[in-house]
Amino acid sequence: MVKVLLERTIKGKNVGEIVRLLRQMRVLAMQQPGYISGETMHALDDPNHYLVISTWESLEHWQSWYDNPDRQRLQAEIDSKLESPTRLRVFTY
Repeated sequence: MVKVLLERTIKGKNVGEIVRLLRQMRVLAMQQPGYISGETMHALDDPNHYLVISTWESLEHWQSWYDNPDRQRLQAEIDSKLESPTRLRVFTY
């Protein structure tokens, strides 16, 4: 099992649009083989800083989702509204 942490800092007033895109991404991820769960949070001291944690059965399942063209399209749209690129880290037990 792996947990994937994605950190994003949103530019200006793009929060509503990013939240909509993150929901779309979650709906697609939930349909992928190996997806277990996900959660989205924002920092108390910075409402433009978001953390998404997803749990996958294996690194291979995550990699398949990471390579998915629909995910890549949404990620590109999200990245265009961020102060810096999405920071991604994969963890295991």
